[in-house]
Amino acid sequence: MNIRNNTSNHFFVKKKALLFFFFIVSLFLQSNQLFSQFSNKLDGITMVAPPKAIGEAPLNNISDMNAEWVCLVPYGFVRKGKTEVQYNLERQWWGEREQGVRESIRLAKQAGLMVMLKPQIYIPGGWVGELTFDNEKDWQSWEVSFKAFTLFWLKIAEEEDVELFCIGTEYKLFAQEREKFWRSLIDEAYNQYCGMITYSSNWDGFEKIPFWDALDYIGVSTYFPLSEEKTPSVDALIKKWEPIYDDFKAFSKKIKKPILFTEYGYLSVDGCAGKTWELEKVVKSTPINEQAQANAIEAILSTFGEAEFWAGGFLWKWFPDGMGHEGYPKRDYTVQQKIGQSTLKKHYQKL
Repeated sequence: MNIRNNTSNHFFVKKKALLFFFFIVSLFLQSNQLFSQFSNKLDGITMVAPPKAIGEAPLNNISDMNAEWVCLVPYGFVRKGKTEVQYNLERQWWGEREQGVRESIRLAKQAGLMVMLKPQIYIPGGWVGELTFDNEKDWQSWEVSFKAFTLFWLKIAEEEDVELFCIGTEYKLFAQEREKFWRSLIDEAYNQYCGMITYSSNWDGFEKIPFWDALDYIGVSTYFPLSEEKTPSVDALIKKWEPIYDDFKAFSKKIKKPILFTEYGYLSVDGCAGKTWELEKVVKSTPINEQAQANAIEAILSTFGEAEFWAGGFLWKWFPDGMGHEGYPKRDYTVQQKIGQSTLKKHYQKL
């Protein structure tokens, strides 16, 4: 009997078993780490870019809502059918220019807030979700300009120690048709920026975005139409959320990334839990309904607040010092001085 060979074989088998054990443990820890990288949810509010310089008060007011995050949105502009993005122009609002964005970030940090920087594109008379081009030359021209716009703000995010950067918002066709470009842009962004990166998909297309695996979060603009009733109850809305909750949970598990509501919110008018993009067209003539807004906020945060796959969200939106509204703040998405303000504050205290 060869005792030496038997002992050697026995040791080899034990070693393989130990290595397999540690491999399984590491997978388990990684899967748990996915949802525990933030034990506290991202309880955020999107602040409208101030038209003129602000002081400490607006960011302190957001912090007083028990929010720990603020989202800043500097806009760029492009004409329909054109490929050049216009941004950081003197004619733009203070909060959309470099000076204003840097100062807003510093004020946010003074108020104890973490920051998501979310540069967006506005197309007058159009929507970025429908942005597409008929030929490769125009696509490449657009991509050069869009990349410059994105990396301009990314550099500021890195220099100002911004915690989270949103690399794009609601580019429905652009995101699906130009995956190679997006993956290259994301790679370059991570090479230049030390924070986390997400993308904000429209609510009806998040499952079609092909590059979630390259990002930290599955970002969704969460404007699902739930009810056309003027003032649906909280319970009725929670019931409507159930199948969507299941879809998010399954998709998060499939992609192995948490879901972040990069935008969520409701107008304070009748039927605000319905097709909000249609309501926006007639908002000025739609009756004010603060209770409907409060019920909708109560329902969404009650539904997702304790879900492990849910990373948190950013309420759309907040007017700094009352500035930046379009003439109908009592009907707009803000909860300032409305019933929904206490609803949001209560839930953010729990998160």
